[in-house]
Amino acid sequence: MIFTKEADFESALIQQLSNHGWEAECIEYPTEEALVKNWADIIYKNNCSPDKLDKYPLTDSEMNQILMQIKMLKSPAMINDWINGKVVTIKRDNPDDMMHLGKNVSLKIFDRNEIASGQSVYQIVRQPQFKSLNDVSRDRRGDVMLLINGMPVIHIELKRSGVPVDFAINQIDLYNRRGMFSGLFSLIQIFVAMTPEETVYFANPGNGETLKSEFQFHWADVNNEIIGDWTQIAGTLLAIPLAHELLGFYTIPDSSDGVLKVMRSYQYYAASRIADIVSKADWGYTSPLGGYIWHTTGSGKTMTSFKTAQIIASVGDADKIVFLVDRVELGTQSLQAYQGFADSATSVEGTESGTVLLEKLDSIEPKDMIIVSSIQKMNQLSKDDTRDDMLNRVKGKRLVFIFDECHRNTFGDMLRAIKDTFPHALLFGFTGTPIFKDNAKKTLATADLFGDELHRYSISDGIRDKNVLGFDITSVPTYTDDDLRNAVALREVGANTISDVMESPEKRERYYHFIHDVPMVRDYDSGYTRGIEDYIENGHYDNDAHRVAVIEDINNKWLVQSYKGLFHGILATHSISEAISYYRLFRRCAPNLKVVALFDPTVDGEMDPTTAVIKDEALEEILADYNTYFNQNFTLPNYASFKRDVCARLAHKLQYRSNDVAIDTNQYIDIVIVVKQLLTGFDSKYVNTLYVDKIMAYEEIVQAFSRTNRLYGPQKPFGSIRYYRKIHIMSRNIQDAFRLYSGAVPEGLYADKKDQNIRKMNVIVEDISDLFIAEGIEYYSKLPDNIASRHKFGCLFYQLRILMEAIRLQMFTWQKNIDEKLGLNLDEETYNTLAARYGELFSSSTSDGKTNPLIPFDLTAKAHKQESIRIDADYMNKNFEKYIRAYNIDDFDRNLIDQLRMMLHKSFAQLSQEEQRAARQILVDIEHKRLVFDENKTLTDYINEYMNVDWNAKIQYCINLLGVDEAKLRALLNAHVNEANIDEYGRFNELISTVDIERAKQNLGMVEQPHWKCIIKIKNTLREFVIYNKLDGYKS
Repeated sequence: MIFTKEADFESALIQQLSNHGWEAECIEYPTEEALVKNWADIIYKNNCSPDKLDKYPLTDSEMNQILMQIKMLKSPAMINDWINGKVVTIKRDNPDDMMHLGKNVSLKIFDRNEIASGQSVYQIVRQPQFKSLNDVSRDRRGDVMLLINGMPVIHIELKRSGVPVDFAINQIDLYNRRGMFSGLFSLIQIFVAMTPEETVYFANPGNGETLKSEFQFHWADVNNEIIGDWTQIAGTLLAIPLAHELLGFYTIPDSSDGVLKVMRSYQYYAASRIADIVSKADWGYTSPLGGYIWHTTGSGKTMTSFKTAQIIASVGDADKIVFLVDRVELGTQSLQAYQGFADSATSVEGTESGTVLLEKLDSIEPKDMIIVSSIQKMNQLSKDDTRDDMLNRVKGKRLVFIFDECHRNTFGDMLRAIKDTFPHALLFGFTGTPIFKDNAKKTLATADLFGDELHRYSISDGIRDKNVLGFDITSVPTYTDDDLRNAVALREVGANTISDVMESPEKRERYYHFIHDVPMVRDYDSGYTRGIEDYIENGHYDNDAHRVAVIEDINNKWLVQSYKGLFHGILATHSISEAISYYRLFRRCAPNLKVVALFDPTVDGEMDPTTAVIKDEALEEILADYNTYFNQNFTLPNYASFKRDVCARLAHKLQYRSNDVAIDTNQYIDIVIVVKQLLTGFDSKYVNTLYVDKIMAYEEIVQAFSRTNRLYGPQKPFGSIRYYRKIHIMSRNIQDAFRLYSGAVPEGLYADKKDQNIRKMNVIVEDISDLFIAEGIEYYSKLPDNIASRHKFGCLFYQLRILMEAIRLQMFTWQKNIDEKLGLNLDEETYNTLAARYGELFSSSTSDGKTNPLIPFDLTAKAHKQESIRIDADYMNKNFEKYIRAYNIDDFDRNLIDQLRMMLHKSFAQLSQEEQRAARQILVDIEHKRLVFDENKTLTDYINEYMNVDWNAKIQYCINLLGVDEAKLRALLNAHVNEANIDEYGRFNELISTVDIERAKQNLGMVEQPHWKCIIKIKNTLREFVIYNKLDGYKS
């Protein structure tokens, strides 16, 4: 349905919300004082028992006590914790309440578990009034606000059809910057920006704080398809029970950074699915295999698993929820993350040892309900027979185990031992790379170990949603294919030189077979014939010449690749001995780089004594160099602390971060050499490059590559991957891995190469040039005057800047553009001029002295393709105004008219087919003087009007065709029904009953047909029209 007026959209939304759990009676245009009074009334109704407020309502001063408590809370995260604390305490001062006068009384304000039940009250507010904070600014009105138990917790800003959702986000941003969400309105937890076609939601960043696009999300269905239609949003995201659950369970007051976070839709589906399975468990009889969650690396699995544990704990569906990780140090990281996510009502306990773990499992203290430990400690419990009494008590409890990264070492005896020790426990797994039959270890896939897949959010979903980056993958051979062919051919024919080959016809024939016929890599589709690289042993690469070539590739590009030390790289090697060799060569060949090697320090009894000595000496050397670099004092006994420090520097933890990046880089590591360490489970947005000198496959590839694809900003347009060993095998393995873990190669997985990026940049440069020419501005000397053009320029330059960062990482320079004729139609001076204009967009005023509007230019970079199409709407409207003005001049400039018409038609291509037809008809009507122009209307308004006229004509055509009742037809059309619910309450059959059968037969050409055939035709015609708006025979 198209809304030409925001007020109509507002009314329709309120009606929809009232159909989905919210009270039908709407609070109209209230002041803050009126809403405080409403809240006070609800608090009284929910607390009027004799032991609380009795029959004496709250006084104004008692409500002020509550408001003062809110004012003392400095952030939405703290307010979230306060709301979910269930109660608020006041000192009673109502003189009529003699029993409690002067005493503290605890009052219930919210219960996360009373979802659509108990004392929960759900109210809709239309256009709440925001009072200005000073005498200069004017009061404002929001659009729609949702109250739970009288507290304003969700605020919605609306825009009519054809207006980008960015403008609703901008409205929220404007109100927030001006301090409108203070006082009672500081209770708001979630903001929603909404148009009829698109909705974005995000957590309250705090009064006056800037909105960040990376924390703004679209709601999606269980299959991760984004929901755009407003009626579906009203029936899911904003409906009860989900809106209540968002406040109680799916917002996170993260104490680690003080920021309130709200979960994405895929996190909600995963957590709620596990919680539902646990709630229905028949303990002792239910299969222990609960299932697994496949959420791609970087999608927030730790947060999801925590919320899962918290939900289960809060409703008491289990006695213990244990989060198990694969390694002790990961347990420390997960414990810190869990404790950061926990609110004051939730305790998360760690385990220093297996003994402590068992004690906490046996404990009946509420604080010991959620436990974080390692699978190694849990495995030890099965071997400890000294405390069988305690262990037997634990076995009788309702236990839920949640395994992190369940594709890893849980595929061994430890998982089997845990299952045997706790046979009635429920087991769930989280992984970004589940094991399938294709890559199963010990013949067991993830489903065999944990049960069914419960929810999937693959790497293709993450890249599409801009939650993770794609990859710029480059092979860097250190041996040519010809050299490898020759080496293999000589070895296989038993010759040392080509001369030896030529002396024997048999050798010569076999030699040329390897040179000409054998492929570089085995082709499984054509059989299992080995390829050249299959004949190459890894030892072929275990030499200093190969390693020096790799180091030179890294070092020569390091300044650009690292963005002058801001980002870091990981070099993955084949073995510990190769890692040691690399480390020593780096120190010799690239002393400018701060390099560290990280590998398993264990020296076991089965290790060759010489190897053990070499390993120990190398570890001592690495630690000594590290201590010199950073003025530390690490030793082998505290190697775990050394590793934590390395991770902290890679992640720019607080102790190694200041406001001066130049100083900070002295605290950072450039390259970390690893064998297996850090390639799974480690996250840092400051790692942008993975160098691979080993063979990987399947989950190893996805896990390792994903170390580089965390979002950062324009300086990091993709994760860079460079691989050096057996490049044809690795190329095939990469394709196989992403085919397995995404179903196909997803759009955006492989970053565009330099020439592709340059072609894209040239298109953008041309669009920017056209924009400034149309505005009559030479040499980009100032910003355009109108807001729409500035918005358009902001969007274009942001894209240009991202592409510039991409080609810079691909070794583009301005001089190379000239010398090597790379083809970028832009010079450095012009780019810098455009950058200066772009910078002015974020100033309060521009170089021409004009006030600059607060427009969220960067928000469009986060948007999906469907949004970018709508961004141009206002720009198109401005061009339409120019077109009208040019046409109304008596002696009009035909060239200008043609140019403007061309620009309009170019922008029309971004509209839907129906919108394009309406837009083209508008231009025809103007040129034939059939349309009288109204200065108060935009092209979008005209398009909506034309489409409404066409829509009404289409409805009338249906009425004339079938003689159907108009009121009932319109009511069903406005209900936005689908195949599943079209005949709910018999409404479709009721519509059919109003058809004039004789007229329908005549108009459908079915006078001679049997009655039953006519009825089928009528039903199908109406069904197609009501559901899909299709009507055969109708012409616009």
